[in-house]
Amino acid sequence: QVLLEESGGGLVQAGGSLRLSCAASGVIFSRYIAGWFRQAPGKEREFVAAINWYGGNSNYGDSVRGRFTISRDNAKNMVYLQMNSLKPEDTAVYYCVADASARAWSLYEYDYWGQGTQVTVSS
Repeated sequence: QVLLEESGGGLVQAGGSLRLSCAASGVIFSRYIAGWFRQAPGKEREFVAAINWYGGNSNYGDSVRGRFTISRDNAKNMVYLQMNSLKPEDTAVYYCVADASARAWSLYEYDYWGQGTQVTVSS
């Protein structure tokens, strides 16, 4: 069982930056693909970013590519999302996700989800 706990959300002005962190416990984290999704009020859940088992490859949603960077530290069981040039449309609850299967990379389906952290970007 993978337990994921996000932190680092908050209120920031447009153009600013935030760094989200996700702590994983209960597993050998290097065996899991990790990533981030987000959901804004009244909108569908959206894929943000993913990183493979050892951090050698990453993938991003179109709306964040070039502004957000995902990284991980398997020694600390952590995954991070550095968010730069934030826009009001980035306002959402951000969820950390993990999955041991390669299908997560191609199908964007993850078995394990954190509780989420709120990010609010003011204009």
